[in-house]
Parts: sequence; structure tokens; C-alpha cells
Amino acid sequence: MIKNYFFVSLLVFVFQSSFSQSEKSIKGIVLYEKFPVGKVEVANFNSKKTTITNAAGEFFIIVKTGDALVFVSKNHDIKKIVVDKNTFDKNNLIISLTLKPEELKEVVITKIPSIQLSTDKAYEQGKLDKLALEKAAKRLKTGVYDGTIENGMDLMRIGGMIFGLFKKEKEPVKKAVPKIQFKELAKSTCDQKFYLQTLKLKPDQINLFLEFCDADPKSKTVAESNNVLSVMDFLLSKNIEFKKL
Repeated sequence: MIKNYFFVSLLVFVFQSSFSQSEKSIKGIVLYEKFPVGKVEVANFNSKKTTITNAAGEFFIIVKTGDALVFVSKNHDIKKIVVDKNTFDKNNLIISLTLKPEELKEVVITKIPSIQLSTDKAYEQGKLDKLALEKAAKRLKTGVYDGTIENGMDLMRIGGMIFGLFKKEKEPVKKAVPKIQFKELAKSTCDQKFYLQTLKLKPDQINLFLEFCDADPKSKTVAESNNVLSVMDFLLSKNIEFKKL
């Protein structure tokens, strides 16, 4: 009986001894550039046990050889290590973290339109001429005029400009010639007999037919030509289309 009790006690001692050697709580510290980092989550990937570093960056966690420890921090890259025999025996783990790179905000580059001066030489010269004329007029009003014109103005060109102004004033205003409507031209060119006998239209269809012809853009070209044969030829071709309606 005593022998059995001694044997059981020996087994328990050996078991506890082997357990203490295969798994234990180790101490560690988490640093960033030699400064302690608090609130870092330390997780044993194998046993699923977790802990958090204190303000001094220190932590305690139960591990065994071969366990993977993962360190997660909001402002740092994730760190992962595997506990080897040296780390397990040393019991003083030092972890250095790397700061996450800052994400650059998106910068939108808009194309700024370049400012270009006018390349129209005639337009630019016209502005210079106008300015010179205004200055010359001021000198004439004050009674002091030396006969010179600034900005190198061409006297021949100025003379032409003045002559052009007088010419425009004397030219009679041309009256715009009213355009002939195709419908009116067709009525005045072709008599009712043409519509009734040649085109075989009924009296109540004539106006409708002319409206149909007038809707065709080609009717404007025919009206501008003011040619009787062109009008009749156009009416004959449109009559074929009108009959198909």
C-alpha cells in the first residue's frame, strides 16, 4: 500500500515537472525606437490566449516552445514571432515594432488653362490705332499737337480707315429682299389645271399637297432658283410620294 502511494506521488511529481518545463508564463516588453508601447494586444496563435501590454510596454503570457506570438497595435505593423528554446529559457522577450507608413491623402491636380495673347495681328493693330486716335484727338482739343502719332501708326492705313468710315456713311442701306415662299411660288407659277389634270389631285387636296412639298428642305432651294421648270419638276416628283401616303 505504501509502495503504491509512493509510486503515484512520483508520477504526479514527474508530470508536474514535465508540464512546468513544456509550458510557462514568460515576460516581455514591446518597444518602438526604444520607447515602450502600451495597449498592444499580444496573442498566442496556438493556445488562443491573449493579453495587453501596460503603459510600460510590459506583458506576461503563457507559452511553450514552438508557439507563435502575434503583436497587434493600431499605429504599428503587425509583428509575429515563434518562441524558440532560447526565448523560452531566457524569459525576457524584447519586441520592436515598426510604425505604419502614413497614408497620403489623394491630391487632385487640375490643369490650369494657360493665358494666351491674341494672335490676330489685325485685331491688335486695330486696338493700337484706336488708342493713338484718341490721344491725337485729345491733343487737338487742347490746341497742342506736334503732328506725331504714337505707336508707329501707318498714316496710309489711318487714311484708309477714315475714308472707309465716310464711305460707309454714304453707302445706301441695302434693303433685304424678302424670300419667296415655295407655296406661294408654286401657286403663282402653276395654274389649277396643272394640279387637277396633270397631277390628278382633287380640289381639296391641292393645299395639303403644297404643304407637303413645302415641308421638304429642297423646296427652299427650288424657291430661290425661281425657275418655272424646276418648280414643275419638283411638284411632279413630290406628287409620286404624296400618292403613296
